[in-house]
Amino acid sequence: MNLSEEDIRQIALKAINELGDKANPSIVKQVVEEALSNSEIIRTPVTQPKSSGRVILTSFGMNHPGIISGVTQILSESNCDITDLSQKLMGDFYTMIIILDMSKSSKDLSDLQNDLNKVADKLKIKVYLQHEDLFRQTHRV
Repeated sequence: MNLSEEDIRQIALKAINELGDKANPSIVKQVVEEALSNSEIIRTPVTQPKSSGRVILTSFGMNHPGIISGVTQILSESNCDITDLSQKLMGDFYTMIIILDMSKSSKDLSDLQNDLNKVADKLKIKVYLQHEDLFRQTHRV
């Protein structure tokens, strides 16, 4: 189990207080290592915040047949669920925004972006993925 910075700080402070004038870096290190090996502390696991699994895909380029098919095929093969899709054509230029849930996908965001980049290169479009949590954190009040 991992220790939090606060756990380590508390162990070091306890060692320094107990050693008093005898405290020096090597002795404090030794006391901390002994405390860990004797399990004298309660260890606090380091936890990552739970991710929503929702991702925002933005795509744009010159319009031509097969763009939606190419992008959604990769999403389907990656077991990503499309929860919302918006597309706009402006003359020969198109944009597409997809909200997808990749919580059931075996791929991580980087792997999915790499797969989409291959299709984007073939289709001569741009595709960007950003995790929804990024938007939530930057727009938090």
